Amino acid sequence: MDLPQLLESITPQICESLKRAVELGKWPDGRALTDEQKSLCMQAIIAYDQRKPIEQRTGYVPPKTTACSPPPDEQPLKWKN
Repeated sequence: MDLPQLLESITPQICESLKRAVELGKWPDGRALTDEQKSLCMQAIIAYDQRKPIEQRTGYVPPKTTACSPPPDEQPLKWKN
């Protein structure tokens, strides 16, 4: 199986499993991911995300519709004991 076929075979469940493994740094059975495995998992996740619409991709931040507004009248903090 070549790389495009392998990436095409990734399902949403597999992608979520890869994301979880990268987040935790270990496989579901408890074995630690090597640096190479982490890198390959991240590459697979990115390649999988490329098939999704941009607003559904991991890390997507929608553009702001308005400019940042200044904060309302600033009030000093009041400490309570």
